Amino acid sequence: MRHVIALDVGGTGMKAALVGTSGAVLHQARRATGREHGPDAVVEGILGFAAELRAYGAEHLGEPAAAVGVAVPGIVDAEQGIAVYAANLGWRDVPLRALLTERLAGVPVALGHDVRTGGLAEGRIGAGRGTDSFFFVPLGTGIAGAIGIAGRVEAGAHGFAGEIGHIVVRPGGTPCPCGQHGCLERYASAAAVSEAWAAACGDPDSDAAHCAKAVRSGDPLAVQVWQNAVDALADGLVTALTLLDPRTLIIGGGLAEAGETLFTPLRDAVRQRVTFQKLPSIVPAALGDTAGCLGAGLLAWDLINLKEESA
Repeated sequence: MRHVIALDVGGTGMKAALVGTSGAVLHQARRATGREHGPDAVVEGILGFAAELRAYGAEHLGEPAAAVGVAVPGIVDAEQGIAVYAANLGWRDVPLRALLTERLAGVPVALGHDVRTGGLAEGRIGAGRGTDSFFFVPLGTGIAGAIGIAGRVEAGAHGFAGEIGHIVVRPGGTPCPCGQHGCLERYASAAAVSEAWAAACGDPDSDAAHCAKAVRSGDPLAVQVWQNAVDALADGLVTALTLLDPRTLIIGGGLAEAGETLFTPLRDAVRQRVTFQKLPSIVPAALGDTAGCLGAGLLAWDLINLKEESA
């Protein structure tokens, strides 16, 4: 059975799948990234994991994978197949595509940025399916974004497109590791809400999920913390929709798990801020933590299709 390897590399874990021609997931596996052993060990872990997946396909599906798609965090040069920088993994200029191609006996490899790859999956087979333009924003430890246009995701001239988390929404505000002050992700990421709620309630173990629960119970302190995050997020999203004019805004990540506790006030806040702009649909992501892996599979099939079309 013809298939590809899809691999999503995260800061702590790797998710993998063998994906068939119809998009069906034929096999799934997970493994720790092992970053505590250093950047070289992480690379070796990826290569070894991919080799095991190739062997599994050859044994159980009758042939080895036709291609590999890999989603990685940080700065990615997809054209050259290089993981340029990933703070969480300690990477700088890792030629991941070349290393995988060598380890896997010449199989073609597509490399993508984790958020853009997840956005590709959400756009084609998830919450954005059927729309011609979308902006995917996962609210996790940080905030990034993926700009979807006509079934593809725009990386920009240097691979930095979509970094909405570093739009300044509160000038002169909280310092950000990027060097600016008042960046969106310092106010509206799941990590930022966790930090603000822990400080407000005096419990260092409290997080964004606890804050959302307290909002639902009517706790005025939680409502204030939550609304501050929603207002910041709305400011950032309106800037994005002014520039991009997406038909759909897809919101994912840990904060989106709060459901309508997030989406009802967020839709209201965005609606209050638009003037001439067209109000997009604001919907929750559909694929959860499988988006990156499914998107990696799409990257691999796109690579095969491109090669076959040019042959």
